[in-house]
Amino acid sequence: MTTVLLDPQELQQKIDNEKVVLIDTRNPEQFAAGHIPGAVNIHDIFTFLAASTPEGIAELKGKFAGVFGKAGLSGEETAVVYEDSMNSGFGQSCRGYFLLCYLGYPKVSILHGGFQAWKAAGLAETTEVFTPVAAEFPLDHSADGLMVDKDDVLKALGNDEIVLLDVRDVDEWVGTSSSPYGRDYSSRKGRLPGARWLEWYRMMKPGAVPVFKSSEEVLADCASVGINKESHVYIYCFKGARASNTLVALKAAGIENVKLYFGSWNEWAEDAALPIETGLPYAC
Repeated sequence: MTTVLLDPQELQQKIDNEKVVLIDTRNPEQFAAGHIPGAVNIHDIFTFLAASTPEGIAELKGKFAGVFGKAGLSGEETAVVYEDSMNSGFGQSCRGYFLLCYLGYPKVSILHGGFQAWKAAGLAETTEVFTPVAAEFPLDHSADGLMVDKDDVLKALGNDEIVLLDVRDVDEWVGTSSSPYGRDYSSRKGRLPGARWLEWYRMMKPGAVPVFKSSEEVLADCASVGINKESHVYIYCFKGARASNTLVALKAAGIENVKLYFGSWNEWAEDAALPIETGLPYAC
């Protein structure tokens, strides 16, 4: 069984002894300034906006099966995804982890603490660009159930058996901003009706190198919004990155019944037929 969260020393040991494909999700400028030797830069993991329609899912799968194949993933290698730090990249390494799992890739891990943890451990970095040998990516549709679409979310509204968990930043939750890209980036501001809120930052312990909280601490935060190990949870944010970060934290804490609404607010807000909740989410 693949360990999801690797510390820098565990990753170095894996690089020394196994076939590993390192995927750097940062922007090209950050990558050029220094990265883990042998890493491949795939910033599209963070920037790609997906729709949960059949056409959108087909585009998502086709694009990333191609991208990951070019990076050298054949199914034999362990894919290890990293960002700069766990709380500064809007969950982009976890978004990469989720995408790979959704595409059915068998061995996927995340560098816990990101590139900053790698540097803090005094491990090697380089500016040299590595050219991978392309492979046939083993696309497997058996993991489709990890993701829910807008119809699934619509059916979940008012269903007490499913928790809709909003993990966006506070200004998005209270409806003063529509996205991290600007207050009016989306056509509507607000929340999914009946959603509960747990800001994604709360999953991490602050420090010189932020990492996820312990299982006990994550479970305590989840309990504050009525989520426990038996809960069925649909997570959303703006485009599935911060939600992926939270999904990884919840699953690591033993909350297994977690699915991701990857289209998130970017998709939901643009369909005027879909209901939203506006105004302040608390009594004045």
